[in-house]
Amino acid sequence: MSRLYYNLLLWLLLPYIFFHLWWRSRRQPEYRQRVAERFGVYHYAPLTRPVLWLHTVSVGETRAAVTLIKALQQRYPDHQILLSHTTPTGMSACQQLFGDSVQRVYLPYDFPFAVRRFLAHYRPQLGVLLETEIWPNLIHQCRERKIPLLLLNARLSERSARRYARFAGLSRLALGELAGVAAQTEADAARLARLGAHDVSVMGNLKFDIEPPASQLELGARLRRQFGADRPILLLASTREGEEALLLAELAKRAAHPSTGSGRAEDFLTVLVPRHPQRFDEVAALIGQHGLRCQRRSAGQPIAPETQVVLGDSMGEMFAYYAACDLAFIGGSLLEFGGQNLLEASALGKPVLLGPHTYNFAQAAEQAVAASAARRVQDAAGLLQTAAALLADEAVRKEMGAQGLAFVAANQGATARALAVIEHPLHSSH
Repeated sequence: MSRLYYNLLLWLLLPYIFFHLWWRSRRQPEYRQRVAERFGVYHYAPLTRPVLWLHTVSVGETRAAVTLIKALQQRYPDHQILLSHTTPTGMSACQQLFGDSVQRVYLPYDFPFAVRRFLAHYRPQLGVLLETEIWPNLIHQCRERKIPLLLLNARLSERSARRYARFAGLSRLALGELAGVAAQTEADAARLARLGAHDVSVMGNLKFDIEPPASQLELGARLRRQFGADRPILLLASTREGEEALLLAELAKRAAHPSTGSGRAEDFLTVLVPRHPQRFDEVAALIGQHGLRCQRRSAGQPIAPETQVVLGDSMGEMFAYYAACDLAFIGGSLLEFGGQNLLEASALGKPVLLGPHTYNFAQAAEQAVAASAARRVQDAAGLLQTAAALLADEAVRKEMGAQGLAFVAANQGATARALAVIEHPLHSSH
């Protein structure tokens, strides 16, 4: 009955789905492309090699899966890797990271007919859902077709667990049909087990196994020269809507009153990189409204000494931005968005600032703060004050960066554990 009501709700939501795609396409025209794939219609010839399928929703999940995908390509060279995504930015990240070495498609919405079409077309030998992707019909259809489906690198915050618990019957049914679950932390594993997952193991977090691409490090060195080799650089990374206004207001205040706090606003360059590319123009206008002198990364011009803010309006260059900066604030944490991945900055030996809201990366954030690799700030004013003090103290920054490198190294190994989880059902299915 739980699945029946769920499917009825899906059909009732069908008009909203089309409205949602249209609405998102106003900022990202890519949402109007390949719509048929979202209903299980694929205009590609079936793949001729055995298929290993992974679902990585958007940019973060796709980047986190890099080491796992490369390991799968090496261990199973006769197989074709299929990556499914939900967002155009995930699709774009996949293209940048893997080129033509993988097949990329949109995962269909969880309608039974669409899921059946997807599975019939690609016939995967095994499927992997990454992080928190629990789709009852997809999971059930894989079980019906005897396709092992795993939930790996799984994370489930207390907030998300409470939401799933409202639909306890459906959650238990879906989680119980998975072929295996490997969680990031013991706390994630316990929450998933309470909701109905069986034999949940702990694998750690794939994001710790990150390998900064050499090309991004080279680009970071060029960006540093472009920004100004001798000018301290504060990176505001992956900021979300509402956060930029708070941060820019504080930057404008410090520029108008340079004696405020420790350090001076004009002593460092702020590089602001919004999380979502469709907001680049909106944030550019916001910088202008606050009276700050701005240049855009996309212009490719040397940064003038009087420029106060560089807008990072480019895709796929986050590692380069981290490589170019002296200090990184991880966005999504100043307001209640749950935070973004801080490990890329730590993996490059950069000191990190975090806001109060990091429930999406709760354990990693707590460990980084405890290791003195990161510091917490409570608001935009505190962020700018702390940033100015750190940018004036190279010794403290170097110590924080070294602690970040050690913190990341101590938590690596998730890729090997994920491969072990994948290996058993894959070999058993032969």
